[in-house]
Amino acid sequence: MDKRDIDKRAKVLVAGPKIAEKLFGSINKALDKKVTIDNVSFTIIGVMKSKGGGGFGGPDYDSYFFGPYTTGFIFDPDKKFIRFAMKTDENISISTVKEEVKDAMLKRYKDDEFSIVEPTEILSVVNGIFGIMNIVLVAIASISLLVGGIGIMNIMYVTVSDKTKEVGIRRAIGARKNDILFQFIVEAVALSILGGALGLGLAYIGILIVQPFFPAYMDFTSVALALGVSSAIGIIFGVLPARKAANLEPVEAIRYE
Repeated sequence: MDKRDIDKRAKVLVAGPKIAEKLFGSINKALDKKVTIDNVSFTIIGVMKSKGGGGFGGPDYDSYFFGPYTTGFIFDPDKKFIRFAMKTDENISISTVKEEVKDAMLKRYKDDEFSIVEPTEILSVVNGIFGIMNIVLVAIASISLLVGGIGIMNIMYVTVSDKTKEVGIRRAIGARKNDILFQFIVEAVALSILGGALGLGLAYIGILIVQPFFPAYMDFTSVALALGVSSAIGIIFGVLPARKAANLEPVEAIRYE
C-alpha cells in the first residue's frame, strides 16, 4: 500500500495475520482475495508481520484490516478521525515530534479537544499496574504459604500421634532419633511438594485460559523455584512435629493407646 492508493482512494486492504488465517485458513491464501465491508468490496494486497498486542484491553493489530485513510471516508463522509498513530525514525526524538504534532493540532483544535500519548507514558502506567499487582500477589502468596505451612504442621502432628507405636517399636529395635527425625521431615516435604505440584497444575490451566488475551508461559526456572519453596516449607513446618516424634520415649510410645 503506497501513496497512489491513498490518492486514488483505492479499495485495498492489508490484513493482520490472525484475521487472514481465520478467514482464509492461511496467510498465503489471503492474498488477492476479496472481502466485503458494509457492502463495499476490497482486495487484500498484503498481510502484515505479527505485531502482537491485545492485552489489557489494547488493540490486537494482528486481527485488524488496514487500508488507505482516504478510502475510510466511504464509511465516514464527515472525514472525522477518532485517533491516528505515528512512527518516527530511530534518530528522531519522540518528545520533539510530540511537540511539533501538538503545535500543528492547536492550530485547528483547542487543547482539551485532543490528547497525545507517547509509548513511554503507556509503559509507565502498565509498569505501575504490574508493580501494584506484584505487591498484592507477594502478600497473598506469603499468607498462603504461612497458612499452608501451618496446615502441614498440624497434619504432621496428627501423623506423629497415629504412628506413636510405630516410632516406639523402631526406637526399641535400634532406630536413632535422627532416623525418626529424618522420616517425618521427608513425609512433610513429600506432602508439601505434592501441594506445590497441584498448584503448578492449576497455574498451568490458568495460563492456558489467559493466553488468548496476552502472552503467558511457565518456564523451568519458575517450576524449579515453586518446588524448591514447597520443599523449604515442608522442612520448616515439619521440624517441630518431627522433633516431637524423635524425642518420644520408646517404652511410653509402645504403650501409647
